[in-house]
Amino acid sequence: MSKNLELKQQAVAEIKERFEKAKSVVIVDYRGINVEQVTELRKQFRAAGVEYVVLKNTLVRRVIDEMGLSALDGVLEGPSAFAFGYADPVAPAKVVSDFVSKTKCEHITVKAGVVDGEVIDAAGVKVLADLPPKEVLIAKMLGSFNAPITNFVGVLSATLRSLVYAIDAIRKQKEGE
Repeated sequence: MSKNLELKQQAVAEIKERFEKAKSVVIVDYRGINVEQVTELRKQFRAAGVEYVVLKNTLVRRVIDEMGLSALDGVLEGPSAFAFGYADPVAPAKVVSDFVSKTKCEHITVKAGVVDGEVIDAAGVKVLADLPPKEVLIAKMLGSFNAPITNFVGVLSATLRSLVYAIDAIRKQKEGE
C-alpha cells in the first residue's frame, strides 16, 4: 500500500471519529474572510469548547457516505470549514451566528449542519443558534411543571378566603343586630 493512501485512510478515520464524537457540526463557507477575522473566530470557538477545522471535501465525502449523511453531498462545494461541538450541541451555531452579527462579516455563510446524526439546512442552524441557553430552557420547563401546583394552591386559598369572608360577614351581621 502506498504511503499517500495510508495517510488518506488515516485522515478519513480521524474525520469519522470527529463526526461520531460530535453532538453537532456546523459547516461554513469562509471565502473572503481575512486572517484577523479567522483568528477572532477561532478564539471564540475555543472559548466555547468547539473545534474549528478546515477539511478536504473529498475526504469528508467518504466519511458522510459511510455514515449515511448523503444529504450533505451538495453542501461540500467550494471551501468548507467545520465546527464540531462535543459538549454543547448549540455552541457551534451560536458562535457562528454571534460572530456574523457582531462583526457584520458577510463572508462567512452557513452551509448546513448535523445535530445528533440528522442533517439540517442553514435555516435549521439559525433556529438552533436562536435557542436560549440551556439554563433558561430548564428554568422555563421547571416553571411549567410548577404552574399547575401554584394554580391549585391559589384555588384552595381562594376557597378558604371566601369561607373566612363569609364567616366575617355573618359575625358583622350578628354584631349589628
